[in-house]
Amino acid sequence: MKTHNFGAGPAVLPESVYNETADAIKNFNGTGLSLLEISHRSSHFEKIIREAEELLRELLSINKNYTVMFLAGGASQHFAQIPLNFLEQNDHAAYLDTGVWASNAIKEAQYYGKIHIAASGKEDSYNSIPEYISIPKNCVYFHYTSNNTIYGTTQYEVPRTGVPVICDMSSDILSSRIDVERFDMIYASAQKNAGPAGVSIVIVKNSMLEKITKKIPNVFNYAVLAAHKSVYNTPPVFSIYSTLLNLRWIKAQGGLNEMEKRNIEKSSILYNEIDRNSLFSGIVTHSKQRSRMNVTFLLNNPAYENDFLSFTSQRNIAGIKQYQGHAGFRASLYNALSIDSVKELVRAMQDYEIHIRKHF
Repeated sequence: MKTHNFGAGPAVLPESVYNETADAIKNFNGTGLSLLEISHRSSHFEKIIREAEELLRELLSINKNYTVMFLAGGASQHFAQIPLNFLEQNDHAAYLDTGVWASNAIKEAQYYGKIHIAASGKEDSYNSIPEYISIPKNCVYFHYTSNNTIYGTTQYEVPRTGVPVICDMSSDILSSRIDVERFDMIYASAQKNAGPAGVSIVIVKNSMLEKITKKIPNVFNYAVLAAHKSVYNTPPVFSIYSTLLNLRWIKAQGGLNEMEKRNIEKSSILYNEIDRNSLFSGIVTHSKQRSRMNVTFLLNNPAYENDFLSFTSQRNIAGIKQYQGHAGFRASLYNALSIDSVKELVRAMQDYEIHIRKHF
């Protein structure tokens, strides 16, 4: 029986990606070699990474004034790598504090320069994103997280700042259309909508790369990594190939227009049930900031929490328990999660409401 995986990541991927990856591990494209053993310097891998870049550029309409990289590691690495590249000791940068991951990025940046908090949602327990931000003109960049997986909030409008904008899109990249030209740098861990864990996507304006003048190790220098076309050191071949397969799937499904349409439908179905059901309540303060990727909600009586988790587990619903240390539930609705899975969760919530009424 199918397991409905609402986990926050690594996320569910399309069935075709699983099947094609499994075949490639045994015999990659009829070469007699496993995907896991092909050289990153070979023509086989050259074709993989070039097609992945071409598809990403096509899906996101990325112009030639941007460099695209597929790098080993995840977003947490870039929390440190960004200020390492762009911040001198006496430079200022502005950060929007909207949750754990934004806060972690701030902590890393403070090692390298002077950090201005443009605004913070901490006073509201990060259940909302501040609408008003303050960015001094002397900041060399502004950093924010577009989607906050733990709290279920999304910054849908790109802030107008007057300084270069850097965005962590780890949990919502490829889920909807965006205007890449509004950003000077986008980075994302792959393991939500793009592919499996182990690779990160970096989209950076060429003019930003030209600003890197600091003496830093080559392996962390974005300009050096760009000049070597993502293969300065051994890249995560398996993760990049799986990401390529997922990009092919997104294109075949109709691209980002179709992904956005599906994600709006999936999240609306679940939010409507949360708002209707007498047992549950949403967590996000402002409905216009509700995430389409990570739907957070509470049981009005927290004593039922473990019972509800057991109830849903019996229906093969997995991954809805909130992040460690946080109450309630989180259902992650990444691209490959089907509408049928969302409807199954909604049915479970409805049936649980009936169950509680009968027995308590």
